[in-house]
Amino acid sequence: MQLILLSGGSGKRLWPLSNNARSKQFLPLLEAPDGTMESMVQRVIRQVREAGLTSNITIATNASQHDIIVNQLGETVNIVTEPERRDTFPAIALATAYLTKKMNCPADEVVVVMPCDPYTETAYFRAISKMTEAVAGDKADLVLMGITPTYPSAKYGYVVPETGSAEVLQVKRFTEKPDVATAEKLLQENALWNGGVFGFKLGYMCRIIDQYLQTDTFEEFHARYSELPKISFDYEVAEKAQSVAVIPYTGKWKDLGTWNTLTEELSKNGIGNVILGDKNENTHVINELGIPVFCDGLKDVVVASSPDGILVCAKSASENIKTYVDKLSTRPMYEERRWGTYQVLDDTTFNDGYKALTKTITLNPGKNISYQIHHHRDEVWTFIDGEGLFVLDGEVCKVGRGDVVHIQKEHLHAVKALTKLTFIEVQSGDLLVEEDIERFPYDWGGR
Repeated sequence: MQLILLSGGSGKRLWPLSNNARSKQFLPLLEAPDGTMESMVQRVIRQVREAGLTSNITIATNASQHDIIVNQLGETVNIVTEPERRDTFPAIALATAYLTKKMNCPADEVVVVMPCDPYTETAYFRAISKMTEAVAGDKADLVLMGITPTYPSAKYGYVVPETGSAEVLQVKRFTEKPDVATAEKLLQENALWNGGVFGFKLGYMCRIIDQYLQTDTFEEFHARYSELPKISFDYEVAEKAQSVAVIPYTGKWKDLGTWNTLTEELSKNGIGNVILGDKNENTHVINELGIPVFCDGLKDVVVASSPDGILVCAKSASENIKTYVDKLSTRPMYEERRWGTYQVLDDTTFNDGYKALTKTITLNPGKNISYQIHHHRDEVWTFIDGEGLFVLDGEVCKVGRGDVVHIQKEHLHAVKALTKLTFIEVQSGDLLVEEDIERFPYDWGGR
């Protein structure tokens, strides 16, 4: 059985902690069983493994999320990145092509697709096991998970099953996000929320994809990705399927997509450098800055601070943040990369247009930044902790706490962490953007 996790999102509803590079599923705000903090995607991967569901996991995502997935999950999952953002049908098609053409999975292999970030419990993964059995047993070409509704929501699509008490029910029809009045009528028909979980045999999906794009290799499929229609899987596959069934799931299931819903599941009212007075009520404070945050006398409020900004908002109004984020956001001020993390400390433009940007960068042991040159900026690196190897135009030297290196534009350079390595990087020049990087291969020679 192959499991495909869909990872997307623009990171707007949980600003300022989330951004285009760090969507909600990557925020380490949930408490794991061992007391450490984990992100939504880390939680789901842990639950999949604890349930013994499968070790064959592929994450379909956009290129901007590749590094943070590697940083949080390591090399334990396969990652397929879209050349461009389109929709869930092409994303699932790309992952299907990867399994078929790269991993050589057989046509009768059972595939389950699910979101990477539902807040759920063990029974959810038992329901997925039942879906797998239903697909393998040819109960239907396409098997869905239907979430038992807790209220008449206008936020979700609905699956209306045929009447019956069987564990696997045939689907009568679909209804996309209705108004509340229509949702109330749907509940009287025992309709289920469409939880975005789909099961099918690999060959079934391949036959649908072949109508739009046929290639011999995954690389060619990836290069011609834009030829696939920009449409959701629900519209393109589920609602057109001639043989479709649903398995109801009645356990815990939440979308922690807003501050209001997320704070309901936080184990602590204060996370980070936070001091709370004794007159707060139902107030949560998350602080990713080094400076302390003190709050008192607040009721039903969320406060969140990060290098990207500060949010102070009534929980009841927290969904409105998406409307304003485009006016608030500049560049991401904090990112997780495959090698570690960076945080922007200062970004200044002087009167004559000259710019300076200061970052703190941390590399994990054994990781390295690519061998690269910049065309628009000079850099000064001041190492403040750990040990590493620094390369400048092919010359290698050991660096550690107190060392300072100067890198002028058009000079090749790289660094590798021998231990956890932290340094301050000061960029200066006329254009300071992440895209000002040209990378070259470098052989560390077992160092």
